[in-house]
Amino acid sequence: MSKPVVLVAEELSPAGIAVLEADFEVRSVDGSDREQLLPAVADVDALIVRSATKVTAEVFQHARKLRVVARAGVGLDNVDVEAATKAGVMVVNAPTSNIVTAAEHAIALLLATARNVPQGHAALKQGEWKRSKYTGVELQGKTVGVLGLGRIGVLVAQRLAAFDMNVIAFDPYVQAARAAQLGVRLVTLDELLRESDFITVHLPKTPETLGLVGDAELHKVKPNVRIVNAARGGIVDEQALDLALKDGRVAGAGLDVFSSEPCTDSPLFHHDNVVVTPHLGASTHEAQEKAGTQVARSVKLALSGEFVPDAVNVQGGAVAEDVKPGLPLAEKLGRIFTALAGGVPVRLDVVVRGEIAEHDVKVLELAALKGVFVDVIEEAVTFVNAPLLARDRGVEVTLTTSEDSPDWRNVVQVRGTMADGAVVSVSGTLTGPKHAERIIEINGYNMELVPTEHMAFFSYVDRPGIVGAVGKLLGDEQVNIAGMQVGRDAKGGKALIALTVDSAIAPQLVDAITREVGADMGRRVDLEG
Repeated sequence: MSKPVVLVAEELSPAGIAVLEADFEVRSVDGSDREQLLPAVADVDALIVRSATKVTAEVFQHARKLRVVARAGVGLDNVDVEAATKAGVMVVNAPTSNIVTAAEHAIALLLATARNVPQGHAALKQGEWKRSKYTGVELQGKTVGVLGLGRIGVLVAQRLAAFDMNVIAFDPYVQAARAAQLGVRLVTLDELLRESDFITVHLPKTPETLGLVGDAELHKVKPNVRIVNAARGGIVDEQALDLALKDGRVAGAGLDVFSSEPCTDSPLFHHDNVVVTPHLGASTHEAQEKAGTQVARSVKLALSGEFVPDAVNVQGGAVAEDVKPGLPLAEKLGRIFTALAGGVPVRLDVVVRGEIAEHDVKVLELAALKGVFVDVIEEAVTFVNAPLLARDRGVEVTLTTSEDSPDWRNVVQVRGTMADGAVVSVSGTLTGPKHAERIIEINGYNMELVPTEHMAFFSYVDRPGIVGAVGKLLGDEQVNIAGMQVGRDAKGGKALIALTVDSAIAPQLVDAITREVGADMGRRVDLEG
């Protein structure tokens, strides 16, 4: 079999390439050249980009096999995530690859701004010794306001605390108790503007944060304040900052990002008290190495059909270690459900019980939903588009959890209501240190069955001779039974035979067995592929 193809559209670290080459065919293309990119994506399974390649809806129209787009970095401004989701393509990035690098660069700008390092450097290289002109200020005892207490903001706060600074922060999505654990006092935006000697920005660029530090805000700051933005351009209004610097309402600024990039000319460049760098926040060898290896590992997970914690268009976040082993089981339960039901339900309930329910188990719902559709939809079904497929087909999906599970440590049940009101259910669990999969319930009948590639289920009225009749019909067609269990609700009542067999049962044979035993339901399940 040919290996899956990964197209690398921009420079990737050698370590990242090495991770990919172990399992995939790796191709390269100049992603910034549209005429090269569009034909190149036609038969690839994964696309890796940085910031120059624009991954638009047009790309997804050409890339019919594409399963994952990976951005070797943090931002996703160049990837149309909505179009990717509609196409069922997973989008991943490397959200932690540059957080240390970005934090360190923000501090470098803050220190350079406080001590006039670039200005002194430039003057001395021109033969000028200007000690008095470039007198700076100390950090010790000063107040630094951190705008945004996310991953990078936390690292900056921790490092500046080591300079014996008073750290305050504005972030409406962080609890005061969490900030206090970090030694940071949460304040309002107005309080931060009024109290800070230094302000450093670590917010994402959103409609809410665009222009957050504008003209009105820059009239509230101390005249000795120094502002650093190493996050995203446009959060600090550049025109307003230019005016504040001219008026002496701001003492200095350190900028790594701009509202329009690349930026090679700006009024801000003409201020001697402004330090600028060309978006170097993620530009270290270590960050590039981390980004390359992180997205390479994510691509491997995605192409293996596994859940990817760094996927940005999949519901849920990082998957707890206790939850991960349940993903293949939940998907199998979804596939078994659809085979038993003979179609897609109008309502699907995913029920998770036991110790596992103390974690976020949303991903188990996704896995089950993927399984429900994978054998009945022609297009590729993924963790990404499974919720869209359900929505488009009018399937109501709910997730219910409970830590109470009297019989098994953990149980996942997929239960659906069909259009005619019939209810179909299948439950499974994982047992032992190796997380062995077991089917423990089918349509209310208790059993313990190892799921295999080929299975069959028949429900009928309980009476003698049924097991033998089923065995004979299978034997006549050279289908070997690997395992069989019979469940019943009462002697002479309704019963269910569950079979695992070594080879696929032909549809005609399923029909023959159904007729022979007078079954009201006969279904085969094939989990191969």
